[in-house]
Amino acid sequence: MTPLQQGWEMSRFVQALIAVTALSAAVPNGARAFCGFFVSGAEASLYNEATMVVLMREGTRTVLSMQNSYKGPPEDFALVIPVPVILQKQNVKTLPDAVFKRVDTLSAPRLVEYWETDPCRPQVYPMAMAARQGVVMEKAKEDAPGSDLGVRVEAKFAVGEYDIVILSARDSNGLDTWLRQEHYNIPKGAGAVLRPYVEAGTKFFVAKVDVKRVRFADGHALLSPIRFYYDDDEFSLPVRLGLLNSAGQQDLIVQILARGQRYEVANYDNVAIPTNIRVDDAVRSDFGGFYDALFRKTTASHPGAVVTEYAWDAGSCDPCPSPPLQGDELMTLGADVVGAGGGPTIGPDGQPIGRGVIPPTPNLNGFVLTRLHYRYDKDQLGRDLVFRVAKPIVGGRGTPDARGELPERAPQPSSVNNFQGRYVILHPWEGAVACENPIRGQWGGPPGSGGYRGGPAPVQGAAARVEAGRPASKPVSFERLASLVRYDIPAIDLTAKAEAQEPKQTPAAKSGGTPTPKPGGASAPKSGGAELSTHDPATTEAKDAGSKSGCALVWDGGGSGAPALWVGGALALLALSRRRRRRT
Repeated sequence: MTPLQQGWEMSRFVQALIAVTALSAAVPNGARAFCGFFVSGAEASLYNEATMVVLMREGTRTVLSMQNSYKGPPEDFALVIPVPVILQKQNVKTLPDAVFKRVDTLSAPRLVEYWETDPCRPQVYPMAMAARQGVVMEKAKEDAPGSDLGVRVEAKFAVGEYDIVILSARDSNGLDTWLRQEHYNIPKGAGAVLRPYVEAGTKFFVAKVDVKRVRFADGHALLSPIRFYYDDDEFSLPVRLGLLNSAGQQDLIVQILARGQRYEVANYDNVAIPTNIRVDDAVRSDFGGFYDALFRKTTASHPGAVVTEYAWDAGSCDPCPSPPLQGDELMTLGADVVGAGGGPTIGPDGQPIGRGVIPPTPNLNGFVLTRLHYRYDKDQLGRDLVFRVAKPIVGGRGTPDARGELPERAPQPSSVNNFQGRYVILHPWEGAVACENPIRGQWGGPPGSGGYRGGPAPVQGAAARVEAGRPASKPVSFERLASLVRYDIPAIDLTAKAEAQEPKQTPAAKSGGTPTPKPGGASAPKSGGAELSTHDPATTEAKDAGSKSGCALVWDGGGSGAPALWVGGALALLALSRRRRRRT
């Protein structure tokens, strides 16, 4: 058992011990406000044409990690990525696949549920829980093929199964011709898309596969994810080349890890997904379809906007579909080469600036994970994504109040980043009310769980979650969406049509108590707006994570079962088919 698994199992044991012994402690009110019992998540596997990249940013250094979704013969694979500087072998490495699934699962919008506890039970408060490098680089030769076309091979090396060249070019048509001469099947229109990169002096990372170094499973090639890093003042992601491969609408999911801050785009509009929306129990059978409809309605109301779905400390979560990111995973994604542990800055020529030093142990604390989601087609995406630091926001936290209403349904400025897309199923108490002074609207885990346990419960029927996280064969209509939500959402012009399915009123016991109204009635207020303008936020700040509406910020070990698999890819980057050479 790995240390991560040991920690997870120990946390689950401690949680079970608390539930069995019904321990209580004098803790702040905020400790009660956990974020629900996990049901399902809308990972990237929700989208048939979704691609995802993980970026880590600190100072001027960017670490870009991407997973290949290429499904064809490995000898036909090639990848072309614009990069601002000449990359050397030490800048590039391959990664394990599992870390991408971990990041996607943690940041994906989630469906949770609460049960109203017995209004006559003694109030028990929870304890707060703490939670393959390759061959040596070869120098470029002045007389390398393509020099007459204005193309220069700046570096050449191998990493894992990939043979990599770094190119510079003086003319986009010359680069187009060189790639064709080297047997890359370039789509029509490549020259025009390459031109702005060439004119800006951009270099090109070109990778192809050596079949002799490829791993196979069940006859299918397993291409390793790739990570590389560079230094550049601008923090951006080149996405225009990906349009050449586009067969229609695509989903672009950008995960950004940065110490102490979240990011948004600087050259497109930003909007936050509506959150903390109470939904009908029917959503559990097709959460993927529900969320896809909500996302479509959000982008229809905010055309061209990039949607923020998550911004939270990477070392915590609530509810947690799996443990938060661990130190070794942060190192895998770039913490070993950023900040104090990152070594010297790499210049435009790929060489270190200044004298090399032995890096100290990297600081793995304080990373914020931001999830940005953009749906686009050839007519919408005309510019690469440029990112900027954004002020902290909160949203999608807290427990329902006595009326079953949820706070923070829109992003609010704060001193911490605690925002998530969260959708809630409530189960009001339906049993007898056998006391004189019942206390309604106390929410916790499923019956028999001991009430508040500080975090998500294990998912029942976890195997079914894979299907629940995928869209229905027929997209959910906006009319159907309106029937599944219990609140109006003015920010996306959605009027709720669901009627609260209230349990039958149960009279009080003979002790003389009177019936009390059930929480979660149909008179819930309208949801707040979802427009994300936190680059210049309003002056009123939300309460931080210690407030009563906040959430626990530690992993508590709940949530069993594997989350839905996502089909990642080399995000918005040009995956080219390399022609097979004929054997003579």
